[in-house]
Amino acid sequence: MKSSWRRSLLGEQPGAMPLASWLGLPSSSFNPPFGSWRRLSNKPILSPRASGFESAGTFNPAVVDKGGEFVMLYRAQDHHGTSTLGYATSKDGIRFLCRPRPVLEPQAPYEKGGGCEDPRLIRFGKTWYLTYTGYNNADGKGPDHKDAQLCLATSKDLIHWQRHGIILPAYRGTWNVGWTKSGAIVPVEIGGRYWMYYLGDARGHGSQMGLASSYDLLHWRDATNQPVIRSRPGFFDSQVTEPGPPPVLLPEGILLIYNGADDRLVYSTGWVLFDRKEPAKVLARAKSPIFHPVETWEKIGQTPNVVFVEGLVRRGNRWFFYYGGADKYVGVAGAANR
Repeated sequence: MKSSWRRSLLGEQPGAMPLASWLGLPSSSFNPPFGSWRRLSNKPILSPRASGFESAGTFNPAVVDKGGEFVMLYRAQDHHGTSTLGYATSKDGIRFLCRPRPVLEPQAPYEKGGGCEDPRLIRFGKTWYLTYTGYNNADGKGPDHKDAQLCLATSKDLIHWQRHGIILPAYRGTWNVGWTKSGAIVPVEIGGRYWMYYLGDARGHGSQMGLASSYDLLHWRDATNQPVIRSRPGFFDSQVTEPGPPPVLLPEGILLIYNGADDRLVYSTGWVLFDRKEPAKVLARAKSPIFHPVETWEKIGQTPNVVFVEGLVRRGNRWFFYYGGADKYVGVAGAANR
């Protein structure tokens, strides 16, 4: 999520899914493998500082376990509104030490003005794959000359990055007729392909969750001709259903933590379980949020009333969830195995 994100209202989507699928109603006795979330710090673990690249905001973090160390890539924003990706490390997952310079700064035309936003991280073999939003607010193709497009970069060390460009262009999808964002890649191949959940603009329905596939992790295309998770009127995700961290593979299916926004644009956290053999098939979905804004710094910031989860680390029987608070801060919540 980001303050510059808007929802498209572009008319009706032909060939819509049946109502049950549209609402994500398939259900089972499934419960997530973790218990209730609690904040591991009532204060932000990262806050804006100084007058440089992270002076206006530090938020929406991706966090991974690298050799026993927590490594965070976070969205840093300066007072000009330009975003870069900062880098921080921690031994305990709560106290982080930040590098003095970002590890990814806007360079490509599709990052002009706005920059690099909202990272997700996953590793295959010895290579880290970073999905992020390239935001061009200078001369984009949109009616307001702005573009948000899902991009990809790779690295061996999480510091030096090779760009692979836009992987799902805006305005050119099968059903996603607006911007594209928030790529959460499934950690294993399924049926000889890689899979990624992402956010797009569905015609007439605003921000919805889609599914893309790839044979090489570098080139992606829509896997369906409609969203796999739509917003649900009257629920906590009535306006937005946006992927969070990369999914977790369980015996029961593919568990994805996602971010939902309601009619008041309050962002809270949900989950959905997809079939392990059919990544577009919903098996179960949260009916109420498992995490929502409570602290003042989650309610007041650049965008009010937001908790937005993008990072997930499992250590033993503990789960660490990292999130942006009000598009300004980084927080962490924890849970134990059930």
